[in-house]
Amino acid sequence: MTDALALDPRATALLVMDFQTAIVDSFAPDKDALLARTAALLEGARAAGLKIIYVIVAFRPGYPEANPRNKTFEAIRGSGRFVEGSAGTEVHAALAPRPGDVVVTKRRVSAFSGSDLEIVLRAGGIDTLVLAGIATSGVVLSTVRHAADADYRLVVVSDCCADRDPEVHRVLLEKVFARQTTVTNAAEVLQSLRS
Repeated sequence: MTDALALDPRATALLVMDFQTAIVDSFAPDKDALLARTAALLEGARAAGLKIIYVIVAFRPGYPEANPRNKTFEAIRGSGRFVEGSAGTEVHAALAPRPGDVVVTKRRVSAFSGSDLEIVLRAGGIDTLVLAGIATSGVVLSTVRHAADADYRLVVVSDCCADRDPEVHRVLLEKVFARQTTVTNAAEVLQSLRS
């Protein structure tokens, strides 16, 4: 085990980001394998005592958070998707939250923007984030950039992230994230947690 993977459970949170049914179905190639790896990661993190935080994207009815100048969210507004409580916004059943887990709702791409994630992390004394999410070029990228600027220690679990574009996924993991995070896989994180 490397020092980069020496995780203190009292100060570490696993962020399971945008694993919502509609997003898994739209953005995750080989979704069954992705869900199985992420479920195993969740089980190992729970057993080790990490704080489990789910991050979901949802909007109020009428999309008051979606500015027409924001291309991404204007398209979502036009689709009628991701209204709080609507079908597809729920965490995928294979990864469903359990009692004691925290669910954070965001209104933007980053897990931090438009959410109370920072408050939850500070209140829990969390300084290390283990990230899993869909899409690599969306929530994972935006969260890495924000969290790195906020001085969190970061671990990105490469095989618990997915993107529609495999080349973008690869470049982000191998070239971009490697500058600010430890990029590893679920098996290595699980081994570290068992040590």
